[in-house]
Amino acid sequence: MSDTSDTSREDVTPRAREAGRMSAPDLRDWFLANVLPLEASLVRFLRRNWRNDSDIPDLLHETYVRVYDSAQRELPDNAKAFAFATAQNLLTDLVRREKVVPIEAASELDALDVALDEPGPDRKIIARDELRRLQLALDNLPPRAREAIVLRQVEGLTRREVAQRMQITERTVKWHLTEGLRALAKALYGDVRGSS
Repeated sequence: MSDTSDTSREDVTPRAREAGRMSAPDLRDWFLANVLPLEASLVRFLRRNWRNDSDIPDLLHETYVRVYDSAQRELPDNAKAFAFATAQNLLTDLVRREKVVPIEAASELDALDVALDEPGPDRKIIARDELRRLQLALDNLPPRAREAIVLRQVEGLTRREVAQRMQITERTVKWHLTEGLRALAKALYGDVRGSS
């Protein structure tokens, strides 16, 4: 058996990369030398990315368990990167499991690098098609109705501001908006008024 006196370095990795090749004492020594010294950094990472400080010891412990279990199968090339990735994945798993995502957790999703539910290619194509249909429907509106809708719905102006910009009364703005939105709804969804 080779000398294991220098197990405080990751040079154990080439010697025992695959599962079953590292003895339990060697694995323990590797963990103590390469993962345990990261505790302060891991705690800072967890505190920065988790809303409840009382959970930090449990999260740290779970991170250690996951790293150790994985190292039993195969040692990571870089213990530090692996430990932080494991902590990040743990937080991501916890956020995903919760039914209600607290504001603090939601604000940290970018820091966690959580993949958000982006629309797939099919959804993007459908959205582009809907946008084209909307643009065509807008283009087919009478000019004043189109102007009123764009100012109100797109630019977010109040009715009073729209009236001032178009130099018409608020009542006329309301009429243009009503007629324009009715025409858009009909163009996009068919006749929505029914048979009245």
